[in-house]
Amino acid sequence: MRVLVAGNLVLDLLAWPVEKIRWDGTVWVEKFARSVGGNGANTSYALARMGVDVALVGAVGRDAEGEELLSILSGVGVDIKGVRKLALPTPTTMALVKKTGARAFVHRPGASREALKKLVPMTGFQHFHMANPFAVPALRTQAPKFLQKARRAGLTTSMDTGWDSRGEWGKVVLPCLEHVDVLFVNEAEARLITGARSWQAAVNLLPAGHVVLKRGAQGAVVDGQRVPAYPVAAIDTTGAGDVFSGAFLAAWTRGYSLFEAVDFANAAAAMSVLELGSIAGLRDFNQTLRWKKRARPAAL
Repeated sequence: MRVLVAGNLVLDLLAWPVEKIRWDGTVWVEKFARSVGGNGANTSYALARMGVDVALVGAVGRDAEGEELLSILSGVGVDIKGVRKLALPTPTTMALVKKTGARAFVHRPGASREALKKLVPMTGFQHFHMANPFAVPALRTQAPKFLQKARRAGLTTSMDTGWDSRGEWGKVVLPCLEHVDVLFVNEAEARLITGARSWQAAVNLLPAGHVVLKRGAQGAVVDGQRVPAYPVAAIDTTGAGDVFSGAFLAAWTRGYSLFEAVDFANAAAAMSVLELGSIAGLRDFNQTLRWKKRARPAAL
C-alpha cells in the first residue's frame, strides 16, 4: 500500500535534562541533539522505517536545515518530491526536555506559513494521512478539502489532531471528521475539541469512522476497547504520538486488526521514548515485533 502524508517538517534542537530555566543564568545539561521533527516528517519517517511506501507533502526553507531534513527523510525511503523549498526559513523547534520526558517547546513556523495552500494530486495512493492540521496555517481551512478529495479518489484516510496553540480546536477538527476513517487524538485534545468533561464522553462525540485515543503511559483506547501500554522509563516523549500513528498505519495497512495495530503502535511508541529526539529510538517493523514479544504490556 502506498501512503501519502500531509503535514509539517521541522528541525528539532533538543536539550536534556532541563528541570528549570534561569533567566540571566546558565543551566547545565548532559545532552544536546538534532532530530527530524514535525508531525508530517515524524510520521512519514516512522512509516518508511516500518517498510511502508510513503510520500510526504509539505515545505522547508531553501537552507542547510531544509537540506538536512530532506536528506534524512529520503535516506530512510520517504518520497520527498512533494516537499516544496520556499524562501522562508525551515521550521525549527527548540525542545527543553525534563528527566521525566516532559517537554517545553519554542517554535519558529517558517516555511509552514506558506505550505499546503493548494490541494495535491492523490493518484497512485491508497491511504491519506493528515498529520496535525493545527501545525500548518493553511490546513486550518484546507484540511477537510484534502480529506474529502482523498475519499473521493477511493483512498482510506486518517488524521492525527495535535495541539492547537490558537485554541480553535473543534472549529478546525470537527468539519474534517466525516471524511476520516481513523482519528488519532489524546485525552486533552479530545476534551478540547468536543467540550466534553471526560475523554469517555469526548470519544462518543467524535464522528470519525474509528477513534484511537492515545493515553501515553496508560496505553490507548480504540473504539472503546482499552489496549495496555508497554511500561518503560521515558527519556523524551517528543514525537511519540507521531511514531504511534505511523506504526499503527504500518500494521493496519498490513491487515492487522484495530486492536493489534494499536498494540503494535504502543510498543513502537514505548521504544521511541527511550532515546532523545523523535526518531532515535525507532526500529523497523520486525525489530519492533521482537521487542514487543520480549516486553510485557501493563495490566489494565
